[in-house]
Amino acid sequence: MSAHVIKPWLDTAKAPEDRANLLLQELNLDQKLAQVSCYFPTDITSTADFAERFPFGIGQVSCLEARSARSLDEVTAFQRRIQTEAMDRSRHGIPAIFHMEGLCGAYLPGATSFPSGLARAAGWNVDVERRIGQIVGKQERAVGITHTLAPVLDISRDPRMGRQGETYGEDPALASALGVAYTQGLQGQDLAGRRTEAVAKHFVGSHHTEGGIHGAHCNVPERTLMEIYAKPFQAAISEAGLRGVMPSYNSIGGEPVTASVRLLRTVLREQMGFDGLVVSDYGAVGNLHSVQRVAQSPAEAGLAALRAGLDAELHVPQGFGPELRTWFAEGRADIALLDRAVQQVLQAKFRMGLFEHPFAPGPDERDASFNVASDTAVSLQSARESLVLLSNDGALPLRPPKVRKLAVIGCHATTARFFFGGYTHYSMAEGKLAANASMAGLATGGDALRTIRDTVPGTTIEASDGAVFEEWLQYQKPHIRSLMDELVERMPGTEVEWAYGYPIAGADESGHEEALALAAEADVVLLTLGGKHGTASIASMGEGIDATNINLPACQEQLIVKLAQLEKPMIGIHLDGRPVSSDAADKYLSALLEAWSPAEGGAEAIVDVLIGEQSPSGRLPVSIARNAGQVPVYYNHPHGSSWHQGESIGFPDYVDSPHTPRYVFGHGLSYTAFDYSELSVSKDHILASDGFDVSFSLTNTGDRAGTEVVQIYVSDRFASMSRPVLELAGFRRVTLEAGQKTRVDFHVKTSQLAFLDAAMQWKVEAGDVDILVGASSADIRLKSSVHIDSDALIDGRNRSFYAG
Repeated sequence: MSAHVIKPWLDTAKAPEDRANLLLQELNLDQKLAQVSCYFPTDITSTADFAERFPFGIGQVSCLEARSARSLDEVTAFQRRIQTEAMDRSRHGIPAIFHMEGLCGAYLPGATSFPSGLARAAGWNVDVERRIGQIVGKQERAVGITHTLAPVLDISRDPRMGRQGETYGEDPALASALGVAYTQGLQGQDLAGRRTEAVAKHFVGSHHTEGGIHGAHCNVPERTLMEIYAKPFQAAISEAGLRGVMPSYNSIGGEPVTASVRLLRTVLREQMGFDGLVVSDYGAVGNLHSVQRVAQSPAEAGLAALRAGLDAELHVPQGFGPELRTWFAEGRADIALLDRAVQQVLQAKFRMGLFEHPFAPGPDERDASFNVASDTAVSLQSARESLVLLSNDGALPLRPPKVRKLAVIGCHATTARFFFGGYTHYSMAEGKLAANASMAGLATGGDALRTIRDTVPGTTIEASDGAVFEEWLQYQKPHIRSLMDELVERMPGTEVEWAYGYPIAGADESGHEEALALAAEADVVLLTLGGKHGTASIASMGEGIDATNINLPACQEQLIVKLAQLEKPMIGIHLDGRPVSSDAADKYLSALLEAWSPAEGGAEAIVDVLIGEQSPSGRLPVSIARNAGQVPVYYNHPHGSSWHQGESIGFPDYVDSPHTPRYVFGHGLSYTAFDYSELSVSKDHILASDGFDVSFSLTNTGDRAGTEVVQIYVSDRFASMSRPVLELAGFRRVTLEAGQKTRVDFHVKTSQLAFLDAAMQWKVEAGDVDILVGASSADIRLKSSVHIDSDALIDGRNRSFYAG
């Protein structure tokens, strides 16, 4: 009797690449096409269509619809059922990759939800970001999901874009540090050996679109594309071993990224050294034919994407369909293009450990990953650290015994729904209740939109104040508190009353009279401001929900003006996906707190800061424009630009507005004060291959504990190319007790100062570089400089991206 022969590709001693090559040789054309395709179930409890649609197995399975699952058992049963069919039908036991979003947590019952990307960027905490990645990976692997569509590494300079809240903001060094940390945390493995691979998105320049319109064309210069927009991707590839990339929807210079040989093959793989899986955004391959019109048929679109280096089409087969199969079968298309993509898909599956562990863990192992108190604590910590105190005349912190009556005004105060921004589990679930979808590739009802019966007055936004939305929130997050609930609980000696005041958008003033009457009787007025960051037709901002107005809606702006006549202390709390920008708020509010989309810990975190149990420590990850006419406004603009345009160019301001932003990058106030002193730079002269240490003393000179976010900037005095007036080089959160003093140290590698020269080569250039240390990009406390002795060309993949 002969011994059982193990298939050679199942030999775990072999490298994933070798195993993939061995298995590839066994596959026929239909089996190969299955591996680069995706199954998108519209209901995970009813997947009978899988067998008919995918008789040869499948490469990817979307888990988006797990957002509606009522239990983890449903999700586990779905994963195991589809995985069994996928392996059986592949004829070779090839498991599917199950993917899910992960920006703000898993879309799973009991999963932890986290603040928006922009909120977490305001926390400037790489350790927390790494921990968030670990939690998301752990919870998704617990139901067999090993492909997580995150982190979002887009750089955002345009608040008109509805997706600004997903990003880490405007600075590539900050985004690089946070993106690396998240990727490192996410790409872990469980005890059985399943390993998560991150899919960073959206490569590349997707927020540079014309008009701030999602998916629109980008006219972005090559140098800006590589130095700014590509930097966080390069950092994640070089420092975190990033294994997945999702191209952006848009075109750059007339070339859709999804079909760009230059961007996906030459730049991403050859120049940047990426060696992982490239998956399309949902519907992006079909867009090449139907939207961008660079392909005369879906099959031509699919072939163009394969030529560019795309490995898998999400979320449904459009380009990778029957016609393209015929082309391969008849030799009209080069089968080597398909083989390359299939090899990448198989290699990823071997890396993930799916052949050894294809199925979701059992309930005991699974449930241990959910409802963990320490995970919830991370979300709360992130929310606390994200809060940015923009202005304060002493009104904050509130002293509850001295505030006999607090008037709370605003539609956001009585429900926790507004804490959950786009790409949170709740936002995605409530989006299914809306009349129309806004997410690309997921339009409701084909070409026909369902009629919206009730809108926010004066707008096209669907009203969403029905009981069904609150019921779903309470199901997902039982007993979650609204801001009003938290205030009443935490300020027992204060009479806390609420008035609606205004909606999330529009000019409706019908609630003003009630709000003014309540405020007239109060000691302090607390206003919740902003829109609704989320998805679908019920949101005022989110994916596909862009705007020309980045300021507060008229209904909120006008009530602030009216309330000011009462001469009461007014405190504003802003909740949204873009930062607050308001003339009335700046002029009349006693204090203004940017709260972003703080997720499940939102109420506790906000009240912690309001009553002084926590000193605010968030810092802006974006410059705040005064209005849309000023966009783009960003701190690291080149010399001779923006508010550094130079004396010979013209007046230092617009005729109707300053050139400077409303609030600068890195800004944020505290309840205590910090003194910077004793700056030391280890070297006056450095080599291109060298580095130097920056050290200084930081003292808490106030009367209470607090956290300062120290920031180091560099500025090239003179260079062969027009360089930024200053660039963030490094940052650190430092917590000190009252009166405590500490030494803060950074190491800066000279390669971090490299830029693209006239020949588009990465170059460290000889000359003087100023070292600037401070509390924001405009609040510089200490200065020094170093001199680089000589020029040197370097490998951009191996340069430093932020100071350690």
